[in-house]
Amino acid sequence: MLEMFEYEFMQRAFVAGIFIAILASISGTFIVLKRYSLMSETLAHSALVGVAVGLVAGYNPLWAAVIVAVLFAWLIEYLRSHFTLYSDAILSIILSGSLALAVIIVSLGGAFNNSLFSYLFGSILSVSYEDVVTIALFGTPALVLLLLFSKELYFITYDEEVAKTSGIKVKLLNFLLVTVVAIIIALSIRVVGSLLIGALMVIPTSAALQYRVGFKNTILISLFFALISVVFGMSLSFYFSLPSGATIVLTVISLFILSLIANKK
Repeated sequence: MLEMFEYEFMQRAFVAGIFIAILASISGTFIVLKRYSLMSETLAHSALVGVAVGLVAGYNPLWAAVIVAVLFAWLIEYLRSHFTLYSDAILSIILSGSLALAVIIVSLGGAFNNSLFSYLFGSILSVSYEDVVTIALFGTPALVLLLLFSKELYFITYDEEVAKTSGIKVKLLNFLLVTVVAIIIALSIRVVGSLLIGALMVIPTSAALQYRVGFKNTILISLFFALISVVFGMSLSFYFSLPSGATIVLTVISLFILSLIANKK
């Protein structure tokens, strides 16, 4: 099994994948508990608009994906907090609109190719050294912010109204959370794919919640599941020439099913 690490692209893929697993599992805990799971799918499709722009204009698609995903995250949070619209309705509208926009941009620019396919479903062969640097450059501050404000985010997740009366800047922290999530999702699409990244953010936490062991332990279990899924999924992807995103998602779904069975009582 260790012979796959003789290849530089696998070394890059594992570094990027493990970093993404850490980011996705920790941020996913807040997203799931906030009943905002559709946010991950919406921002993943929004990031695809950035990928489309990058491919057509000749820019780095990963950088463009991060910028566009953050802008859409701010738009979503603004609409949610300033208009009388249900959160799931906003997310559904943005999801559909951003996907349609991405398809039109790619179609007009003639960028339907294997490169786009790798962003849709993930590809360990496509992870470059520049991608790893970009993931580290954006991912490290995102992780620091999550850990730095974890107590406040935990409070807001369970009761925003009480958090407001306690003096916590709820609006600012909500914008911070969606910004961090947008960055993480945009960084993840190279390995997991924009159509599948939502699963890596939501399913490990959903599996961990089955054990009912408290907030901190739930994060640790979710992190463990995400790491196992990435390592095992990318190994399967390498040996059987499968899309890395699909194998990672099927692995984490298997862990979720096992968690349901183990805790059915």
